[in-house]
Amino acid sequence: MTDLIIIGAGPGGYKAAAHAAKNGLKVTIIEEGHVGGTCLNVGCIPTKTYVHSASFEEARERLAQVVPQLRAGVETILSHPNITLVRGKASFVDGHTVRVGDEQFTASNIIIATGSDSKLIPVPGIDSSNVVDSTGLLQLDTLPKRLCIIGAGVIGMEFASVFNRFGSEVTVIEFLKECLPALDSDIAKRLRKQMEKKGVTFYMGAGVKSISPSSSPVREGELTVFFEQKGKELSVETDVVLVATGRKPRTEGLNLEAAGITMERNGAIPVDENFEVTANPLSFPGEGRPDGQKVSGNESPSSGRGQGWASHIYAIGDVNGKQMLAHAAEMQGIHVVNQILGIEDNIRFEVMPAAIFTSPEAACVGPSEDMLKEAGVSCECHKAFYRANGKALAMNESEGMVKLFTEPGEGRILSAHVFGAHAADLVQEVTAYMTLGATLRQLRDTVHIHPTLSEVLIEVN
Repeated sequence: MTDLIIIGAGPGGYKAAAHAAKNGLKVTIIEEGHVGGTCLNVGCIPTKTYVHSASFEEARERLAQVVPQLRAGVETILSHPNITLVRGKASFVDGHTVRVGDEQFTASNIIIATGSDSKLIPVPGIDSSNVVDSTGLLQLDTLPKRLCIIGAGVIGMEFASVFNRFGSEVTVIEFLKECLPALDSDIAKRLRKQMEKKGVTFYMGAGVKSISPSSSPVREGELTVFFEQKGKELSVETDVVLVATGRKPRTEGLNLEAAGITMERNGAIPVDENFEVTANPLSFPGEGRPDGQKVSGNESPSSGRGQGWASHIYAIGDVNGKQMLAHAAEMQGIHVVNQILGIEDNIRFEVMPAAIFTSPEAACVGPSEDMLKEAGVSCECHKAFYRANGKALAMNESEGMVKLFTEPGEGRILSAHVFGAHAADLVQEVTAYMTLGATLRQLRDTVHIHPTLSEVLIEVN
């Protein structure tokens, strides 16, 4: 019996394993694919490699170098003497036991960190060849002349920006009236307009009806995407369709029922504020517990912290559906290990920054202006523009905007939404202030290096 089993070696899983091992826990971490998870192998890292490459050919070449190098780094982390890496598919036997192939592993605590899969829309033709998700798009060995993207969320917008720069003719079809719904609507619109100037075509408020492969030998491999916008039936011809309509928790094959775990309707594993599973428990009469005792017929195996034999099952990252971000998974894993160790931390999960690595970038932390208004929160909006910033002009990056929302009277900072060069870095600075409950006045009173883009934060009015 070990102290901790972690199912999944993505960002949440391997960070949790490293933190636990460093603090003396014996860890078994199980991974059926490559270590590093979606983020490292087919998500964040490959996408950013494309973002920072000058051409499709260069991106492919760099991808073959960057991913293996980082994967080797994760494997080094998992070579800690307190960590045992098991390769294979995990499934629950009971609340404390997991099977991998013919082997069984038992632990006092279990963390489920299996991540997510692409979510496809249920329309005719979605299974056609040359209809791909983000993983499939990254596996293309030739640049598509035409690319149609269904979905203007983070994945869709990043790939639209990248493939437009590489030279593809890019069309984006989005059901909502604006892209990036979590981003301030003013900033989202500015970003979309900038991409339109660069040649990306957007159809907003449009619903895809079907995808049809061409029946003409002259047009072999070509696809037609049929969609409706404002009551009009429209279509676009393309070589490749990217479906970027979100992701769904990955739980298939885990046999969660054996551990008394019932999923939510969206497929996520329900958890409490400490990411401990809160699903309705099952009973396992006569089954053995880790302490060698029998479970009575009316004993609940996961009835709460420290009660029953299936307590201390946690779910972190995309699989719990709360904040589907790699860095959220990392911090959730660290928090769970702290809970197991009895260590108090001050991680504020409501202060969660996010970035969209388009060109220019966009990033945010905290609610948008629309969200604050809908919640009835009294606030002030403070704006600043890159065109008045010396570093931005020197970099030839004058297109950009910052919106800070605070309590009235330049009080506590509530959120920040930024569009422009290095937006993610600016939002990260604001995140630190928000985590400490700081005010706009305290931000203004902080000395900023000149000339830097970060000065735009203290120029808001």
